Order: sequence, then structure tokens, then C-alpha cells
Amino acid sequence: MSKFRLAHLGLVMAAIGFTAAAPLVGLGSLAHAADAVRAEVGKPLQEAQKLAQAGKNKEALAKLKEADAVGGKSPNEVYLIERTRASAAAAAGDNDAAAHAFEAVINSGKLSAAEAPKFTQALAGIYYRAKDYPKAITWIQRSLKDGENPQMRELLIQTYYISGKYAEAAKELQGKGNSEAQLQMLANIQLKQNDKAGYVQTLEKLAGSYPKTSYWADLLNRVTGKPGFSGTLSLDVLRLKLANGLLSKPGEYMEMSQLSLQSGNGAEALKIIDQGYKKGVLGVGSDAARHQRLKDLAVKTAAEGEAHAAKLEAELLKNKDADGLSNLGFALASAGKTDKGLELMTQATKMDGAKHPDDLKLHLGIAQAQAGKKPAALATLKSVKGSDGAADLARYWTLQINHPM
Repeated sequence: MSKFRLAHLGLVMAAIGFTAAAPLVGLGSLAHAADAVRAEVGKPLQEAQKLAQAGKNKEALAKLKEADAVGGKSPNEVYLIERTRASAAAAAGDNDAAAHAFEAVINSGKLSAAEAPKFTQALAGIYYRAKDYPKAITWIQRSLKDGENPQMRELLIQTYYISGKYAEAAKELQGKGNSEAQLQMLANIQLKQNDKAGYVQTLEKLAGSYPKTSYWADLLNRVTGKPGFSGTLSLDVLRLKLANGLLSKPGEYMEMSQLSLQSGNGAEALKIIDQGYKKGVLGVGSDAARHQRLKDLAVKTAAEGEAHAAKLEAELLKNKDADGLSNLGFALASAGKTDKGLELMTQATKMDGAKHPDDLKLHLGIAQAQAGKKPAALATLKSVKGSDGAADLARYWTLQINHPM
């Protein structure tokens, strides 16, 4: 997956109220200010306001030109004209006229403390709609200096992103309790910047906080393609895929069950095959007979493993074979002999001579998780180290345990 679907930018605009026209002065307010407004200004101004209130915004803008033509206007007269123009122009979709009017109103110093932030935010929205992103950023930042506003912060991030200021957008998104849409945006930015490590970290947050098959599929595909990833962990990747419902093809079920059989875990292999049959993936088509033969082998292997478990355990302990003892323990746990199986697996992790010591811890954590022993599983998985992929898979199992699909 190379791209995520981003949240619609218009939702942010609507949430802030940018789709609405700026507040009108109101006839009452104008009447109250009658002493400061001359008749030659007040008459066209009131008529413009009535037109705007009736939805005739273009006509209102035309009427305001009569007020503009009056010479020697006082600061208050200019303020009332520009405030009316700001509302009418915004409603009429005349972004250029609206922007100039809003700036004039904001810079007049006549707005109340309650009104000023609304006009600043609205002006930012006007520049955003006009795709004048540098000015939109300037006014959004000015708004945020007046006080933190989640919607304006979101708009700033969106504006950085859409204008190609990826570093600035990423900085805003880093280290915060991000929404899914924000994490998707951060992931997109990291892809654009070829920040593979950062992308995987963000993908982990998405899979952990918003578990979906698409996130898990990308995450597991990337871990297997990571330099130095050990082929001995292939079965563990498939275990994660199975736990997250990512297996869908006959070949995937066949491969996983065969790898499980190779590790001596007939009980697990049989569970995998049974699930494939239940989903209608196995036991059908031209390979149905092959599927059945594999199932028969799994049944036989599971039975033989259970019958000879005690003898095999003694041999493994005598030879101090940590890897074999771990595999036997996993097989017993998969067969329902949980306590005995986990006991052997725990014992194996404490022995010397294992080919891949961290793999044994990983398998113990997985078996504990499958047995419903969540605290123990999380503690074991946290102890897994190494750079061959075992630590990555342990971290992903932790995500899966805490946030299952």
C-alpha cells in the first residue's frame, strides 16, 4: 500500500464555520452608531445590509460603492463599510474582495475580544479557499497565537500538506495523539520523503490504534522485506497473518501448515488446515485430494507427537536441545496441554545452545497469547531482542494482543 485515503479537507472548513458568511453589522448596530455615520454614508450602507440579509450579495456590493464614493470618511464609517463588504463578499464567493475587507476590519482595532478570533479564522479560510496557501498559513498562525484551536491546528496541518510543505506538516504531526486521518497523512509524507523507518513506525501506530487488514498486510510485507530478516521466522509471520485474518489463498494455508509440520507441531498444522476447510479455501477445486492428504498427515503427526512426547522430552533434555524442547512445548500447547507445553518452552528459553535464542522467547510469547495468558505474553514479548526480525514480530504480536482485529 503506497497511499492512504485522506480525510476530506472540507470537513475541517465546515467544522470551523468557514462556509458561512461573516457576521453582519446588523441594522440595530448601525442605528446605534448613527451619530458617527453621516447620512450620505449611512443610507447606502443600510440598503447594502438589507440586500445582503436578503441574499442579494452582489447587489449589496454594488450598493457599497456609493458609500465608498463619499469623501472624508471617518475610521468608524470605513469600519462599518468594510464589515458589511466582508460579509457580502464572502457570501458572494468574491474571495479577493472578502480578503481585503476582512483584513481592514481586523486591523481596525474595533472588533471585540470575542469577535476578533472569528474574523481571523474566517480570513484564513478565505485564503485557503482561494488557494493562497502562504497567506492562509500566515493567518492561521496568527489565529493560533491568540489561543489554541483544534480545528485551526488541523487546518494548518492540512494547508502545509496540500501546499507541499511536508516537513512542516510532519513536525506538527509528530509525537501527538493523532487521529487515523492524521496518521495516514504522516505516513504519506514519510513515503514522499523516502523515510522508510518513519513510515513503518507510523504504520505500526495505525495497526495498533486502528487495526485494519490493509495496515497489517503492509506492515507484514515490509518486515519480511527488511534487510537481514531471518527465514526461520516465516512461520511466525504467517501466524500473525492468520491471527489477523490475512490468509485467503489455498497456497497460504498449505505453506503455513507444512511449515508447522516441519517444526513438529501437528496439532497446529491441523488447526490451520481445519480453518482453511471451514472458510471454503481448502477441500475444493482440483487440489482437493492434495488438501486431504495434507490433513491426513497432520492428524497422523499430531497423534504420533502426543504418543511419543514423554520419550522425546527425555531425549531433548539429555541432549540439552533448547530448540527441540521449545518446538515440543509449542506442539503440546497447541494440542491443548497448555501448562506442560508452556513449562517446556519456558525451560528452553533458559538453556544455552539455542540457534536463535530470541526466536524461542518469541514462540513462548505467542503460545502464552494463544493460551489467553495476556500479561505473561506481553512480558515475554517485551524481552525479545535482535535485528533479524524477531523483535519486530514481537512488537507486532504485542500490537495484535492489545488491539485485535
